[in-house]
Amino acid sequence: MERITISIDTALALEFDRLIAARGYKNRSEAVRDLVRSHLEAARAAQGPAGHCVANLSYVYNHHERDLAERLTALQHDQHDLTVATLHAHLDHDNCLESVILRGSTVAVRAFSDAMMAERGVRHGLLNVVTVEVDAQHAHPHDQPHTHVSTEQPHTHIHFKPRT
Repeated sequence: MERITISIDTALALEFDRLIAARGYKNRSEAVRDLVRSHLEAARAAQGPAGHCVANLSYVYNHHERDLAERLTALQHDQHDLTVATLHAHLDHDNCLESVILRGSTVAVRAFSDAMMAERGVRHGLLNVVTVEVDAQHAHPHDQPHTHVSTEQPHTHIHFKPRT
């Protein structure tokens, strides 16, 4: 780990200390690291949608909207290569919250998210994107047997590594 020293005026330092206390950081270093990561991620996103990402798409929708749940599910099935998992929660008698975990090319993830949020009846949609580096497909032997993987054959897969 690299050590750096910064100087800031007293008023800014006090305000920063209040912020990190409110957010539960144990020290300034942890807070600064998160701020730097967040700023670097925003800069990567501003450079353009090239590359790959993992993302979370969250939205609220009225489940009484005609065929909306079926349309949303169909969109997810049509992009099964992007959709990792979906969490569905009932908020009240009318509204549901869904959170969809995605991974793939940033262009495809954003296009899919835009299509989901554009569906009539979807409200409050938000996409959180984290750029990743993609390791080429490789294999690992597994000590534990899997129902779909023979212990004699290595399981091949791709790693999506968040940038630090």
